[in-house]
Amino acid sequence: MTADLLADALARIRPVSLEALTAQAALMSRVDRKYVVPRAAAARVVGYADALALEIDGARQLAYESVYFDTPELTCYLQAARRRPARFKVRTRTYLDTGTCWLEVKTRDRRGSTVKQRLPYALADHARLTTAGREYVVATLADVGIDARALTFAPVLSTHYQRATLLLPGDGSRATLDTRLTCRRGDAAAHLPDRVVVETKTTGHPSTVDHLLWRAGHRPSRISKYGTGLAALDPGLPAARWHRVLDRNPFVPLTSASSTTASSTTARLAPTLWSTR
Repeated sequence: MTADLLADALARIRPVSLEALTAQAALMSRVDRKYVVPRAAAARVVGYADALALEIDGARQLAYESVYFDTPELTCYLQAARRRPARFKVRTRTYLDTGTCWLEVKTRDRRGSTVKQRLPYALADHARLTTAGREYVVATLADVGIDARALTFAPVLSTHYQRATLLLPGDGSRATLDTRLTCRRGDAAAHLPDRVVVETKTTGHPSTVDHLLWRAGHRPSRISKYGTGLAALDPGLPAARWHRVLDRNPFVPLTSASSTTASSTTARLAPTLWSTR
């Protein structure tokens, strides 16, 4: 029932095109705040935020897949787990409904600002770094003072989820609402049931969505799809940073049948995507 409440709330607000959203709130350099809330709470935010919903080909909840790359020593993971002030992530992001793919490098500076840079990427290469992709990663990191020339990257984790994107024209900001989050590493897979990961993306000042969530008693969470997902699948990793998130929002292991169903759904949307093995 609550899942329908969220879909109904999204259906009731005005649509916005991808071109208009990008023109008004691209926010490639931004401050991110994340929350993990029940679906009903996310639906209430949508209803009161005076927002527009991104709509592509009539759909307002779109399927995403991300493949995260890391070193054999898990440099990116450990930087976040140990709360290093400056850190980075490397991933591909695939928009399953349109079949488009990007290689993305996200860096976070000592002031907490996130910068995302990305490059159009071949769909067939979504689970590997090509020579050109690696060169892009090394050059992008060099621009922010990180020497990655000696680093070796390989796919470590894949995530799959449904995302709705809101434009908040009064704030010049946006928010995303991710549902059905599933993480996979090799043969291990787990999902986050009955929760919505809400992320606000602003130039710094809290958005309307932030204020609505605060008034309802929700506070920013340390959740990271990569960090939290990897910690949930591999309890042997240092994960003190995400213990509270995992305690409050436990990931549930997927059975073989559930995992097969998830893979089949993804294959139907975009053949060959999902596994990073």
